Amino acid sequence: MAKRRLAFFERYLSLWVGLCMVAGVALGKLLPAAVEGLRALEFGRGSRINVPIAALIWLMITPMMMKVDFSAIRDVGRKPAGLVVTLAVNWLVKPFSMALLAWLFFRVIFAGFLGRAEADQYIAGCIILAAAPCTAMVFVWSHLTGGDPAYTLVQVSVNDLIMLVAFVPLVQFLVTGASSLAVPFQVLLYSVIVFIVIPLAAGTAIRWWLVRTRGQAWFEKTLLPRFAPVTITALLATLLFIFAFQADNITARFFHVLLIAVPISLQVYFNASLAYGLMRLLKVEYAVAAPGALIGASNFFELAVATAIALYGPQSGAALATVVGVLVEVPVMLSVCAACNRTRHWFPFPAVEKA
Repeated sequence: MAKRRLAFFERYLSLWVGLCMVAGVALGKLLPAAVEGLRALEFGRGSRINVPIAALIWLMITPMMMKVDFSAIRDVGRKPAGLVVTLAVNWLVKPFSMALLAWLFFRVIFAGFLGRAEADQYIAGCIILAAAPCTAMVFVWSHLTGGDPAYTLVQVSVNDLIMLVAFVPLVQFLVTGASSLAVPFQVLLYSVIVFIVIPLAAGTAIRWWLVRTRGQAWFEKTLLPRFAPVTITALLATLLFIFAFQADNITARFFHVLLIAVPISLQVYFNASLAYGLMRLLKVEYAVAAPGALIGASNFFELAVATAIALYGPQSGAALATVVGVLVEVPVMLSVCAACNRTRHWFPFPAVEKA
């Protein structure tokens, strides 16, 4: 089997994120007036939806949503065990385990390093991060582990539909339960409409129209690859803005970035191991088990960042926590991919090899 590799920008995503952190903080310190002017640009007074960040996130998310083919859901009954495990871990385990880990670390283990208000913000950010299962990067992780791409598409499509109705109540319930922060329902619902419903509707409409007029082969082989640089560039530009907005907080709290990374990394490994173990117990074939475990572990960090900013502002600790999720996502998920590839012999069925 040919060795699978990430594209250049994706392979070094953690490095680019780190550079954007440094560049953003430098801009925030060197050009504070200009950065404050950009931070003040909102969709209406008190909306907390920053115009530059919203535009960049639409550029980032819409091409990802164009990959989702909801017609694939008709194949949901083909291998139900894998889908059931994925959904159970994503929606019944992952958000709650993250809330517990965040509360344990920020309120108990790291209590001596954090104030109560800081702990609440970090708890909220971690919960928001875990409440949205991965939509885009999971296609990369599935490819690297030799996953079944058609079944991965089914898993992602079903998760996206559930996210439309489950994300808001889950975040509101867990954040208010694990911290003393209020979660304005209207702001949270608005962020879901802006950052899920609109890009999902746009991506679905664009996909339908282009597949109908140009054909599916052209759409998937020619058009979609062209969007990869746009998506990565928009992601990095978003992070540049976020870290510029948070420059003062970050320079005073760099140690906190390391603290936040601990529970986020632990929940990735916990949920990946749980999903993978359940897949093995149920004798699900490897080509379904591997991407299923990866979906259960990784996060839709683009939505998480946007939601944290909408709820608490771009300079908040919650937004910082979601950005730390971006920073650890690639190296941690690559290690999970490597573990899956080394243990494919655990499964009774042969892997579906994809070039």
